[in-house]
Amino acid sequence: MHGVLPVTLTRAPVRLVPLGTEHEIGLAAAAADGELWNLRVTSVPAPGETTAYIATALKMREQGSRLAFAILDHDSGEVLGSTSYHDIVPAVERLEIGYSWIRASRQRSAVNTTAKWLLMTHAFETLGARLVGWRTDNFNFASQRAIERLGARKDGVIRHHALRRDGTVRDTVMYSLTAGEWPEVKAQLEHQLTRPRSPR
Repeated sequence: MHGVLPVTLTRAPVRLVPLGTEHEIGLAAAAADGELWNLRVTSVPAPGETTAYIATALKMREQGSRLAFAILDHDSGEVLGSTSYHDIVPAVERLEIGYSWIRASRQRSAVNTTAKWLLMTHAFETLGARLVGWRTDNFNFASQRAIERLGARKDGVIRHHALRRDGTVRDTVMYSLTAGEWPEVKAQLEHQLTRPRSPR
């Protein structure tokens, strides 16, 4: 698998650009759209935490374990949220997609599917990944449904696996998609993205 290096990925209605300090104000505004930090099953930065959120992502990028993106509106450049490659393991040609969230006013639109299409296409077709994984909180049912709609397969549940932001311990639901499964999944996602839909 090739090195996971900063890159800009584009397909309307979004652009994915490497997350940086220049996105701090926009990222805070996106999180405030719906006060997403109140969801105990997500990692959305609360007010006053955006600087540290970005600093952590940049440190993980230096360590080679994560590449965080700002999700931008394709035309206006407005920050819509964030997503990342993480748990990057070149030795087995595997990485995961996560730390994903989108401002409330742009949820249930083409934004999430398009962002994931970009990340999966780049992972399989440019980086040469053999497997892309996802993980989510056992109580984050919306995230589980979204991952399943992408065509990923549920691998299982790791019990008592990770701390939530409120200090409780979650079970983690694991999903994955292999390179061999990607062509069929890509065709299905293309169908979803090109069918007529109401504008948002």
